[in-house]
Amino acid sequence: MQILTPHVYWAQRHGEIYLRVDLSDAKNLDISLQENHTLQFRAQGHGAKGDNEYMFSLEFLEPVRPEVNHKSTQRQVDIKLKKQEERWWDRLTQQQKKPLFLAPDFDRWLDESDAEMELQAKEEEKINKISVESRVRTDPYLGLKRGYLFMYNLVQFLGFSWIFVNMTVRLFILGQDSFYDTFHTTADMMYFCQMMAVLEVINPLLGLVKTGFFPAMIQVAGRNVILFVIFGSLEDMQNKPVVFFVFYLWSTIEIFRYPFYMLACISTEWKLLTWLRYSLWIPLYPLGVVAEAVAVIQSLPIFDETRLFSLPLPALLGHSLSFSYTLQLYLVLMFLGLFINFRHLYKQRRRRFRSRKRKVQ
Repeated sequence: MQILTPHVYWAQRHGEIYLRVDLSDAKNLDISLQENHTLQFRAQGHGAKGDNEYMFSLEFLEPVRPEVNHKSTQRQVDIKLKKQEERWWDRLTQQQKKPLFLAPDFDRWLDESDAEMELQAKEEEKINKISVESRVRTDPYLGLKRGYLFMYNLVQFLGFSWIFVNMTVRLFILGQDSFYDTFHTTADMMYFCQMMAVLEVINPLLGLVKTGFFPAMIQVAGRNVILFVIFGSLEDMQNKPVVFFVFYLWSTIEIFRYPFYMLACISTEWKLLTWLRYSLWIPLYPLGVVAEAVAVIQSLPIFDETRLFSLPLPALLGHSLSFSYTLQLYLVLMFLGLFINFRHLYKQRRRRFRSRKRKVQ
């Protein structure tokens, strides 16, 4: 196999030398620098005259640093060297006459004035970046805030995980019989988790999280109405199967949502968890609202019969106004809240996956 010389293209900046060797599928690369000014190149690949062994030698005009950075692609070999002294060279090599295999790399080529402007622009950008960073005050309580949010999400994750595991185990052991005592076995933990969830309304007001106040308030208030008003105050509702479906759907959503927020507190992301957090709610959230609506509808005749939470009225208008009318209005607001929250969460999902796609690209 004969040894040939490849085409080499070059460009410079005040501090760097760029070489592009026109050699595709290069292998057995041997690139070395002798006495800080002579570059030796040898490799096998596909060049201007087909598959052969190619080599060349360049004696630079002035010394360069010993580090040789190179990158081989399917189309070419890119070599970057740093000059020992940052200054503009009149030519690349010591010999006055340019080697026949050497040509300017017009994709990178700049004359001295353009290179100086580019260098000045980079320096200005660096100075501006330092200036902006110096003006931004670091939050002395950032670690404390993240610690609080991490512990809150951890506690909620453990609470809803206990509910989910408890209900799942009882379902496998007892079957449909577990539907009727869900409230009595898990209500205390659900009370605790939903009372803690009030903090999700307070956190946006304090600026601890970037999520919106109204979507959080709609979700937390809606769940607390179902838990404390419908299930907690009506014993006849506590033995109904709908309790199982409401609690199970709530806990299924939360065992993926809270660990996602936990990892976000420590600037960590697990891609599978991110996908589950932003995808599972699409079927589960509407199903949860439907289950809540069923619970409200089943409670209406009970409130009419017991007159619990009824509003007293003057004698001319009647004895009292049943709380069931309030719940009927609440049903309408529930599905309006579903639309608002679903739209908000869907926008979050689109932004999340669009930003990830841009990072990949």
